[in-house]
Amino acid sequence: MPLVFLMSPSDPRMLSTLDAINRSPQNGGLVSNSLVYRYDVTASPDGLNTDEGTFNMCSFWLIEALTRAGKTDRARLDEARLMFEKMLGYANHVGLYSEETGKNGEALGNFPQAFTHLSLISAAFNLDRTLGESS
Repeated sequence: MPLVFLMSPSDPRMLSTLDAINRSPQNGGLVSNSLVYRYDVTASPDGLNTDEGTFNMCSFWLIEALTRAGKTDRARLDEARLMFEKMLGYANHVGLYSEETGKNGEALGNFPQAFTHLSLISAAFNLDRTLGESS
């Protein structure tokens, strides 16, 4: 919501949403080791016989939302930076991302995934700008 200016990134409702998303799937959230699932497949079975990986575009969206919230909360900004640095490790040898990342770090889904790269660029731009303002 903050990415499309629907809600302020520091709105208490948005901050509580970020906190809820950022919990582990075992605790009702969607984040595992800084990677974001699109949805909880155990709560919302999709009928597919394959494992759902984390959705890279969602991971970069969370990084950007945390970055925007981090303008007034340094801990969220630090968390965004750490998540971004971890995500860089999931690119292939030439810096490209697939649609999803599997449980063992393998690329799943469409490759290369243009939407993932657009969210990477936006997250990187906003994170760099916000870190520059805070130093």
